[in-house]
Amino acid sequence: MTRLRGANPEGTRINNSNGLELIGSKFATNSQALASLWSIAHDVSAVWSAASKYAMVPVRAPKTYSIMLAHPLTLVREGLAALCQQQTQYRVVDQCSDGSTALRLIDSNRPDIAVLDLNLPDLFTLEIVRRLRLAQVKTRIVVLSSRKDRKTVVEALRSGVNAFLLKSGSANQFMEAFEEILDGGIYISPLVDLENVFSPRQTVAPEDPLAALSSREYQVFSLLVEGTRPKEIGARLGLNPKTIDTYRVNLMRKLDIHDVAGLVKFAIQRDLISAR
Repeated sequence: MTRLRGANPEGTRINNSNGLELIGSKFATNSQALASLWSIAHDVSAVWSAASKYAMVPVRAPKTYSIMLAHPLTLVREGLAALCQQQTQYRVVDQCSDGSTALRLIDSNRPDIAVLDLNLPDLFTLEIVRRLRLAQVKTRIVVLSSRKDRKTVVEALRSGVNAFLLKSGSANQFMEAFEEILDGGIYISPLVDLENVFSPRQTVAPEDPLAALSSREYQVFSLLVEGTRPKEIGARLGLNPKTIDTYRVNLMRKLDIHDVAGLVKFAIQRDLISAR
């Protein structure tokens, strides 16, 4: 049995038919264990197959790691930068507030770690991650999210992120994530219900309509309920408006909801967005 290291002393232990043992929210670098983990999470194994090409060594040589921060709020970015710079091994080299700039900075400067808000303007965050992975950029990606629902976590992992953190988490969890992903692992906030996220497909509640949405449909759904106009959604996902309209029609059919107001109500009921 393979043990995947825990985020707390007692941990949350999950055993499955593949002989995989999860403890807490931090995952070791054993490739067989990771393959088993991804097979549980809706075939995320295809993504990790590419990500597993990253250099993974048992002991990291002492060095200073470069950090890029992308968040739409300046105060949040500066707070994260101050937190990083309290640690001598980390150096913040770039900061930005939008997705297009984040993609350009990561692609040109190749920082060791990029911290991205899940809802960056201009270019959708998971689209940034997808493009970086297609280009085989080895920067480790940390996503900051206010959502912790199963679909959001799985889609983030499927896109190729290395760490999924909640904004309600602690500074210690933020720094723990850095250490784990630099060792070649995957980190998920201990505030996320892992047993729900990594349940086999057959144990997912069949009445959950979100599970039926494709990755693109869920991205379009997420942006629609945040009040983003279809034209802007197309720009943020790099798709033309007709394609966005097709995704919108398909996701509404699958959810059996036929207007944006209904989508917003549905999202609020599931705590995917706040009622503001």
